[in-house]
Amino acid sequence: MKATQSKSPIFNYFLISIFLTLPLLLLLLLLCSLKAAVHPPPLPQNVALAESEDLRIRPGYSSYDAYIQRQLNKTLNPKLRTIWTTRDWDRKIQVFAKFFDDLKQEKLLSNESKALCIGARVGQEVEALKRVGVSDSVGIDLVPYPPLVIEGDFHRQPFDDETFDFEFSNVFDHALYPDKFVMEIERTLKPGGVCVLHVALSKRADKYSANDLFSVKPLVKLFKRSEMVRVRKVDGFGLDTEVVFRKNAKSLNAIQRP
Repeated sequence: MKATQSKSPIFNYFLISIFLTLPLLLLLLLLCSLKAAVHPPPLPQNVALAESEDLRIRPGYSSYDAYIQRQLNKTLNPKLRTIWTTRDWDRKIQVFAKFFDDLKQEKLLSNESKALCIGARVGQEVEALKRVGVSDSVGIDLVPYPPLVIEGDFHRQPFDDETFDFEFSNVFDHALYPDKFVMEIERTLKPGGVCVLHVALSKRADKYSANDLFSVKPLVKLFKRSEMVRVRKVDGFGLDTEVVFRKNAKSLNAIQRP
């Protein structure tokens, strides 16, 4: 009888501790789920691509949030943003406008195209599209720059399926998950739509890059629902190759977003 009575207070303390701890655990689970919703992790790379010698993912990111923070360190750099919006503004617009004019001459872009620029920073390429007559143009980046650029993660574009006729990007090297980057382009492109990428093949990209590309072969493998139209050499602010893809007019298997 005494043994039973001596255990009773201990048992009561145990129950009280459970009741006090349970709400805290539930709160932690809720916070973790909210964090995941803010930065949903992209799909992992497929094994075949990860083993490619022509496309290598740079190591060193402990989490997707760490990768995002690394990219924000460049995008939010006050000195760079001042340069982008002053000294580089007109110069880059002129160069982009020449690229887009050439694409219009080749019938790969028209004034009626609904266009997206991926990783547009402060939107020089968007402004260039508007100046050559493609008025329905917008850019996405982690940091918005209204009215030219809205907030968006290129691993998970904030647009519906088959929204755009034309997509342009010169930040493929910043993609931590190149397969997800391309899947989102093909998801949001209309059938028959055109994607133009400017990439660096002859030299390594900047210190904020998340991958290194050594040939166009990995790109051809990544664009599973598109055909490569052409490849040409360009001088695009450290990027030396322009690759053009056209999405197949009919897709047998639409890719669903996770």
